[in-house]
Amino acid sequence: MEEPQQLLSRRAEIEKTALTGSQLPRGQFIFSFSLVTMLFFLWGLSYGLIDSLNAHVQTVFNLSIAQSTAFQAAYFGSYLVMAPWAGVFMRRFGFKKGIHVGLGLFSLGTIMFWPCAIFKSYPGFIVCTFVAASGLSWLEVAANTYITVLAPKPGSAPFLLSFAQAFNGLATVIGPLIASKAFYSVGVSLGGVQYTYLGVSMLGVLINLGFWVAPLPEVRQAVSVETEKRIQGSFWTQWHTTIGAFCQFLYVGAQVACAALSINYIISQPIPGHPEGISKATAANMYAGLQASFTLGRFLTAPLLKSCDPCLVLGIYGVMTCVFVAVSGTVGGIAGIVSLYFLFFFESVQYPTIYAIATSGLGSYAKIGGSFVAAGVSGGAWYPAALASFADRKDIAHAHTRAYLLAMFGFVAVSAYGFGMFIDQGKRRGHYTWRNLNDLGNLPARGELPAQATASGHWVTEAGQSSVEETDSKELKV
Repeated sequence: MEEPQQLLSRRAEIEKTALTGSQLPRGQFIFSFSLVTMLFFLWGLSYGLIDSLNAHVQTVFNLSIAQSTAFQAAYFGSYLVMAPWAGVFMRRFGFKKGIHVGLGLFSLGTIMFWPCAIFKSYPGFIVCTFVAASGLSWLEVAANTYITVLAPKPGSAPFLLSFAQAFNGLATVIGPLIASKAFYSVGVSLGGVQYTYLGVSMLGVLINLGFWVAPLPEVRQAVSVETEKRIQGSFWTQWHTTIGAFCQFLYVGAQVACAALSINYIISQPIPGHPEGISKATAANMYAGLQASFTLGRFLTAPLLKSCDPCLVLGIYGVMTCVFVAVSGTVGGIAGIVSLYFLFFFESVQYPTIYAIATSGLGSYAKIGGSFVAAGVSGGAWYPAALASFADRKDIAHAHTRAYLLAMFGFVAVSAYGFGMFIDQGKRRGHYTWRNLNDLGNLPARGELPAQATASGHWVTEAGQSSVEETDSKELKV
């Protein structure tokens, strides 16, 4: 076992050899970004499959809606247990080794679905889900933090992360489509589950091999000298990170709950002229459409984050999700289903934007902060069960529909965090603007003189003294 001094030396060596995004050659920057983006596709595919597996296993084992949400509890509960350890590990050993551990756990968990499907073991499915999701929690800490740290400018992190996360959304569209063919086409059987997860496991192994041979550089967050000095104290004094993690906890819970219950919601809605309602296979395809709307939102909003203040965009999108979840929870029917498509669209960039804002300006704490915010994903472990318990109630009319109103708490938190950070930045900057000045995380501390941000994301106080490190003159334009 390594001594504390050896661990500190190892960590210092990693920080010393790491580069900032602006120091990487353009070709290396594009290669690193593309390679890590592959991980977003992998866990997006897994997330898309898990919601459809939830509905299918509910039928196979004759479970209530609340009982079937044990998948979400296992999946997202693993983030609370494993994500903090991922941050500690990667701070000592670097991003690449953390990615290998994550991919290894993911492949192990998904291959274990094979015997569980053969023996029809519901507890086994829960264990497999926890192991696979543990690997994904490591990948999420690694990939999200790597992309935000890779950003050449502080303000470009939300744009880069949202763009990378769009490929995660693309995979969540493909997952339900695969499930509608593999799960529901075989009736009340788990045969399709075996081969689907075997293929996903092999994909994880291939990607892991790719990372073994690929030259992935270690990167560090570019912050001003004053910002780095200011964060040398306790990590817990970084309030934008701690509050951001709590906001992420509530948001992911609301998002996952809306997604987990969407198939049951669609099936329960009365459709004029169709007394038989909507079948589960059709609902699974419609769920793929919801994920397509989610993905479209990420692709369309990512450029907006490049030019508009990400905190302001987050606040506005939070308000819009409140509006559409209220429509789905009160109106129902065709209007409620259509409203779900708009709900998913405005959910699209909330997770990556919260992540980028909460981990901004952390410097050497970036990996720890990233793991802490990623642990907020564990909100998905309890929120779906709360909504499902309400949806199962027989004493409330239209309980399946009204349950969606409970998700509003998470979206209200998003609005409050976005607008709160926007106001805080304006006070520290000395003025408010809707434009992205690329100064996220590099503003002066509260109580110091207001600052004027330059186009490069650096800030200068009213006294006229620049407080930014010299950066490579060939800084990437992102």
